[in-house]
Amino acid sequence: MTSTGQDTGDFILLGKVTKPHGIRGEVKVYPYSKQPENFLVYKEVFVASGNEKEWILYSIEKSRVQGKQVVLKFSDCSTRSVAEEFVGSEIWLQREDLPELDGSEFYWLDFEGKKVVTEDGQELGRVTGIFETGAHDILTVSDADNEYLIPVQENFIASYDKNKVVLSLPPGLLDINKK
Repeated sequence: MTSTGQDTGDFILLGKVTKPHGIRGEVKVYPYSKQPENFLVYKEVFVASGNEKEWILYSIEKSRVQGKQVVLKFSDCSTRSVAEEFVGSEIWLQREDLPELDGSEFYWLDFEGKKVVTEDGQELGRVTGIFETGAHDILTVSDADNEYLIPVQENFIASYDKNKVVLSLPPGLLDINKK
């Protein structure tokens, strides 16, 4: 499973500019996915700033990971004073520009808010969250009365589409992890 930021239809919120970096127009970005290396493949991003959230397309000249953040150099941004104007801006990507995944991978945002059912038709609720553990990712599935913590393992996910996730769970899993 690969994480990304917030999904708003055709655009994905990737992160936020935290501060300028150096004197040559670079900026530091906090990635909401906690995977700064994802930025290394992006050639263009949209930058939205201010209350109006005007989105402007910028080409990325270079990028590198620095700790838990990423340092970006936008085209036409060559001084620290110009880079300072980006502080607080959100970084967005068109969904179509996300890297291709192989058949066993999916993005977290593909599951968030979706209805969850078991192969035998039991409705569990909706995906209300996803978090990482050392072993694997966990889907939080909630309805009005229950919350389930489902390990995200390839053999547990029978299928998914734009409306629902179908799980193939071993007997007893729902009973032991009901929260």
